[in-house]
Amino acid sequence: MTTLQSLVQAAATRLERAGLSSREAAFDAGLLARAVLGWDRAALLARAPAPPPAGFTEQYETLVARRERREPAAQVLGFREFWGRPFEVTRDVLVPRPETELIVEAALAFLATRRGDGAPRVVDVGTGSGCLAVTLALETNIPIVATDISEAALAVARRNAVRLGADALEFVRTDLLDGLAPGFDVIVSNPPYVREGDRRALSPEVRDYEPEAALFGGADGLKVVRALLDTAPRYLAPGGRLFMEFGAGQDDRIESLIAARPGLGIEEVRADLQGIPRMAIIASSRELT
Repeated sequence: MTTLQSLVQAAATRLERAGLSSREAAFDAGLLARAVLGWDRAALLARAPAPPPAGFTEQYETLVARRERREPAAQVLGFREFWGRPFEVTRDVLVPRPETELIVEAALAFLATRRGDGAPRVVDVGTGSGCLAVTLALETNIPIVATDISEAALAVARRNAVRLGADALEFVRTDLLDGLAPGFDVIVSNPPYVREGDRRALSPEVRDYEPEAALFGGADGLKVVRALLDTAPRYLAPGGRLFMEFGAGQDDRIESLIAARPGLGIEEVRADLQGIPRMAIIASSRELT
C-alpha cells in the first residue's frame, strides 16, 4: 500500500540524489507535502501511515520535480517566512534570509529612541521583496520609503505590503537614494555583496534562480556597498543610522570603508547566530542639533 510516508521518503531520496544534504532533503520533502495537504508537521506525522488523499500524488510530484531541479523551496512554494510573516517570493527578488532579521532588530531598537516631535523618516534601499520595509512599517506604524532599481522587484514588494496590511509605504524606482529628499533618521539596506568570482561556488538555488543584480557586487563584492556609503552621509539626518548587511568575511573591509568616509562612523558590528559578523550599524558623524 502506498502511504504518505512512503511518498515523502521517496521524494527525500530523489532530492538527496539531486544534491541536497540528507537533512535538507528530508525537511523539504516534508515541507512540500505539508504545503499540498495544508497540514502542520504534527498532522503529517500522525497521518503518515495512511494512504494519500485524492489528488495529492499529482500535486506533490509537480512540487518535488521543481525542487529536484534545485529551484529554491521558497520559490516552489511562492513564499518565505520573515519576522513571523509570509512574504511572497519570485525569481525577481532575493529569498529573505534569517540574518537579515538582524537589521530589523537593531533598527527597531534605534527607532524606539527617535520618537520625538514627529515620526522618524525611514528608507529601505534595495527593498527586493519588501521584507525589511514591510516589517518595519508593521512593527512601528511609521511611514517607510522603499527603493529599488528593479520595477519587477517593486511589484513583488507592493503585493507583500498590500497582502500583509502595510499601508504607509511609498515605493520609488531609483538607484539607491537618487531623487529622494535628505534627512532620513534610518536607512536600512541589504545590498548586493557577492564577489563575481564566487559565482561558481554558489549553490544552484542561488546562482540559477535569484536575481544577479541583487547578488553580485562586482569584482570584490563591494561596488554597491561603496556607492551606498558614499551616498548615505548626504541623506542621513543628524544622529541618524545606516543599518547594512554584508557578506561573511567582509567585516574588516567594511570597517575600513566606513573609516575612510568622514561623514560616517562605525557604531557596532553584529554577528549572526553562528557568530559570523553580518551587519553594521553606521552613524552619521554630524552631531544632533
